[in-house]
Amino acid sequence: MKSIAALQAAVTAATPFDGEPSEAELAAIEVESPLILAEVTLLDTQIMTIDRTPTELDQQRIRRARRRVLAARRDLANRAATLTVSGGAA
Repeated sequence: MKSIAALQAAVTAATPFDGEPSEAELAAIEVESPLILAEVTLLDTQIMTIDRTPTELDQQRIRRARRRVLAARRDLANRAATLTVSGGAA
């Protein structure tokens, strides 16, 4: 029977994990932050109406928040498409 300790080097990464995000991960979060914030806003507006019937104003807030999420997704997708197209072979 093999010891788990003998397999540790094969399983763990070559560099130790320090618990902090890498520069690439931070850059990805920065790019996606408008979408993340829009989704949080949508969630907040939906949570406000969980225990009651939404008023017309609540419905407007939810629609506006959904439009912001869609716009942020569109912008993120367009940015990814632009980077893909501009980074292609000449």
